Amino acid sequence: MDVKNQTFIAFTLLGLSEKPHLRLPLFSFFVGAYILCIVGNLVIITLISTQPQFHTPMYLLLGNLSVVDVCLTSITVPKALYNLFSGNMSISFHGCFLQLFLFHAVGNMDSFLLAVMALDRYAAICQPLHYATIMSKRTCVWLVTSSWVIVSLHSTLFTAMTSTIQYCGWVIHHYFCDVPALLLLSCTDTSVRQHVVFIEGSLIVMGPMLFILGSYILIIRAVLKLRTSKGRRQTFSTCSSHLTVVILFYSSIIFMYFRPSSLYSLSYDRVISVVYSVITPMLNPFIYSLRNKEVKCAVKKVAQYGRRRGQKRMQEIEEKD
Repeated sequence: MDVKNQTFIAFTLLGLSEKPHLRLPLFSFFVGAYILCIVGNLVIITLISTQPQFHTPMYLLLGNLSVVDVCLTSITVPKALYNLFSGNMSISFHGCFLQLFLFHAVGNMDSFLLAVMALDRYAAICQPLHYATIMSKRTCVWLVTSSWVIVSLHSTLFTAMTSTIQYCGWVIHHYFCDVPALLLLSCTDTSVRQHVVFIEGSLIVMGPMLFILGSYILIIRAVLKLRTSKGRRQTFSTCSSHLTVVILFYSSIIFMYFRPSSLYSLSYDRVISVVYSVITPMLNPFIYSLRNKEVKCAVKKVAQYGRRRGQKRMQEIEEKD
């Protein structure tokens, strides 16, 4: 079947499980995770936007990460919720590859932002006298813009490779359109495409990861030179949140995309994909807020202000009555 005819056919997404009795628990899980992700990241975005003390490169990058996390979950979760609620598991040909393009672009942007944040921590700890120059506003804008260009080109390549093959099957063993699941449906040999996915995907994912690793090697060397254990703990505490997010993000990505094809499991792949596409974006704001005193203080301050405003409003209503 040629590509032109394929565009009139819809794929069927099997979701995380084909068992009907799991539909309600899965729907509840996705609703809860999506609400926590949106609320948590919106709190971080609001704090960084409104509180002057957070108008620094580190927190502005964190705000960008929160925006990307909201977008990442919004690409897959609403469609999954609709499918679970309505029982209609179909997705159009164009809709499938639009989802694939956006997911890979936004998902890889997470990786690049984590690398830029590692550069920020390196500059702050290892080059404090040159921090303002290294992490200037112009540099940050250039790094973020360049990252968007790179991930968009990468996503375009992946989308072009998967949308132009001939399909013999239209049932995707996944809850969203992803490259490994789509390649399994091809009528033709996809070994060349699989090699391209592995090599090019490795460069896009492993490049930022190796940069992060190199940054932390230099950071650890600088921290170990500090004479006091208190100074070491304080310095490490500024990196702990970022390092936790990095480990959580990359462990699931590597397991999903960088292993021999003989180890692919349709069931496990769907579960692992939930980790980096739903759970990690949901946990990121809580990791940063729970392990960051400035963020916790700001949250308490805003909550107390909101409570006082609410009490004042109630008093005004009571006085009018």
